[in-house]
Amino acid sequence: MVSLPRALEGRRSQVFPALTAAQLARLTVCGSEQSFDTRALVWEQGDEAVPFYVVLEGQLEVLHPRGAIEHVVALYEPAQFTGEMSMLLGRRNLLRARARSGLRVLRIEPARLRTLVQTDPELSDIIMRAFILRRVGLVAEGWGDALVVGSPDSAATLRLQAFLVRNGQPYQYLDVKRDADAQAMLDTFHVGVDEIPVLICRGERVLKRPSESEVVACLGLNAAIAPTRVFHVVVCGAGPGGLAAAVYAASEGLDVMIVEAGSPGGQAGSSSKIENYLGFPTGVSGQELTSRAIAQAEKFGARMVIARKVAALHRDATTLRVELEGGECLRTRALIIATGAQYRKLEIPHRARFEGTGVYYAATLIEAQQCGAEEVVVVGGGNSAGQAATFLARSAAHVHVLIRGPSLAESMSSYLVRRIEETPNITLHRRASVVAMAGNEHLEEVTWRDENAAETHKSIRHVFSMAGAVPNTTWLRGAFALDEQGFVLTGADIPPEVLDREHWPLARPPMLFETSWPRVFAIGDVRANSVKRVASAVGEGSVCIHLVHRALDG
Repeated sequence: MVSLPRALEGRRSQVFPALTAAQLARLTVCGSEQSFDTRALVWEQGDEAVPFYVVLEGQLEVLHPRGAIEHVVALYEPAQFTGEMSMLLGRRNLLRARARSGLRVLRIEPARLRTLVQTDPELSDIIMRAFILRRVGLVAEGWGDALVVGSPDSAATLRLQAFLVRNGQPYQYLDVKRDADAQAMLDTFHVGVDEIPVLICRGERVLKRPSESEVVACLGLNAAIAPTRVFHVVVCGAGPGGLAAAVYAASEGLDVMIVEAGSPGGQAGSSSKIENYLGFPTGVSGQELTSRAIAQAEKFGARMVIARKVAALHRDATTLRVELEGGECLRTRALIIATGAQYRKLEIPHRARFEGTGVYYAATLIEAQQCGAEEVVVVGGGNSAGQAATFLARSAAHVHVLIRGPSLAESMSSYLVRRIEETPNITLHRRASVVAMAGNEHLEEVTWRDENAAETHKSIRHVFSMAGAVPNTTWLRGAFALDEQGFVLTGADIPPEVLDREHWPLARPPMLFETSWPRVFAIGDVRANSVKRVASAVGEGSVCIHLVHRALDG
């Protein structure tokens, strides 16, 4: 970017690297030369399959269009290259590009670029680092093809913002209560305040209170699925386990498709900071870990569709059919279920009314901004709750942590326990639970009962619910062996009588992680008796690919 965000200051040479003569020579054999006249359009915002360009002569400027105004985002000179993560993700381009002067470039098609980043380690490092950093810069500055008009008091606005953020999609935001331009924007598109949130795509298409699938279609976040294609493996779920499986499968030459019902990252993706994951001594946010994993998977050729729920599974003679909502099907030789779990919802009156307007299931920067410097409640005693409490304590006036048990030590890592104990604006309430909520349009008051049966009433507008785990297996019930809580049974945990009842067809028993259907595996939080940790899910995802190879070879 011409003006880099603060987070990228000092890394300009990595964001806009200049290639050496030897590197340019290796790229030359991958493409063809093309020329553009001064002010000629090189690509338009929203274009698909935009080539990778290396500037040979002249200057190429990348622009963010807003009406008749074009803001210069980046300026590429000889030996520099264009592109960011949209190119590898197979998504529409976010910006516009013009030749500032007479321009001569080397043009490389996206498919050839993917091959290059898989086979040339030196160029791969340079290109991938630049692509990732450029996307970070675009998100930080909001340079993209999406404009959201909403309100902080709207649960739908919060959901839309969270969906865009968790998918790494840059957007600009106008608040109807604070931004003078917001009403004018609504008037331009003949939209009423009661119809927010509004998503405006590329300054043209307007969506009122859009669903996630409508957002995906408007912004072109999913590529088309070829109905006749047979994948080696389809991975259901893009949490740490599913993404690890996709990375290892794609890196070993398997044809992989990831299907995610919502946004990538799973529960881990909503974590503000994970500090006990190997290789990140200063910690890594769930969003950062997810985005890096997606980049790895895409680098090796894996593909992903988001906001697509699986409706049913079918067994044919040699393949499995994954039927998506809407009737579209994916055909695959093996399937990995990595759909994870969700936090158990508080069983109190009016809770549903306040979801998104006071009750949250993630503690990212978006939710923290909703809270400001107010008091908050965190319900739960696991690591996610501990990470949320310490993160929120940085800005909140006070954080009340409510746990059902007598101690945090049974369910939370000791470093988080110590941090909670040593943070002055965090109070731990043992054997406590929320019993009532009250408010009008937004949560206004919370009541909890403690270990002495005493009730506390507080004017608190924000509750973070991070207790318990409910597996995302509703779509599997009736077809697979599940335990009493609904987690998927695998391997030796499947009782012999269940295998007999379900007519297990093979002479061998189910392998580790294999379900009661041959060539269908389950990993991570969705699996019965799994260790509910990010590292465990990643390990299971990588090991599972070894088993997939064995199943396919057998």
